[in-house]
Amino acid sequence: MIPELGVRPRGPYSLALSARLSSDATRRFHDGVMTALVDGAVVRARQSPDGTVWLHGPAPAVERLRWILALDDDHSEFLLRFRDDPLLRHTLRAVRGLRPTRTATVAHALLRALCEQLIETRQARAIERRVVRAATPARGELHAPPTGEDLARFSPAQLRAVGLHARRGATLVRLCRSLDLERLRRLPTETAAQLIERERGLGPWSAGVICLFGLGRYERGLVGDLGLIKLVSALRGRWADASETAELLEPYGEWAGLASVYLLAGYGRGLIPLPAAA
Repeated sequence: MIPELGVRPRGPYSLALSARLSSDATRRFHDGVMTALVDGAVVRARQSPDGTVWLHGPAPAVERLRWILALDDDHSEFLLRFRDDPLLRHTLRAVRGLRPTRTATVAHALLRALCEQLIETRQARAIERRVVRAATPARGELHAPPTGEDLARFSPAQLRAVGLHARRGATLVRLCRSLDLERLRRLPTETAAQLIERERGLGPWSAGVICLFGLGRYERGLVGDLGLIKLVSALRGRWADASETAELLEPYGEWAGLASVYLLAGYGRGLIPLPAAA
């Protein structure tokens, strides 16, 4: 019989809020249950009314899912520090249990960053799914999370055939062949971010995506994110540029990555106070 582990998340946590938009080729969230293919095993997570998250599957994969869901990363300090923030105060009250759901591999976060460079999320996720399905074996409807080795086997032309822009495909192949991406987990956040930003085809936004979703770090904001550009534009009554999103995130300091997630969630829900003209 496969065991089930009950975990009390540290601080406020809602699986429904956190996993609602996290479905991809490697996992799905449906009817309150997260099902994922992790380390070759199918694992599941559900949350009971008392807040306990129940993880079902073999122990190593369950521990990995625990990290993917960020169950032990208490963000109470963020909620407390910015509870009266003029932009976030309504969002923090409405979705205080939200935490970003991470990718199982750093290579998957890199792929996501390259797919989503300045295009709409839905289109980007469709490209990402096609790449993952071409790269890794399936177990039922789910595919294994891609490693650097999986993605390094492609040529840029093969990636272009499944929808990834040629230049971005070339960047993905080059980095997966030349870097041990999982090694970034052992580096301080700023060191990892600087290494990412030095690479041709990447920049501050890609560093933010990889740090937030691939490394599980909250310090690096999503500078240049298209949704944040739209938010700044609405706040300032004119079209903003990517650099202005850095100004937006600067007050949040070491919480800039998590603030990015909450600002996007609040903007999408109409919870960010905007000028009347907007």
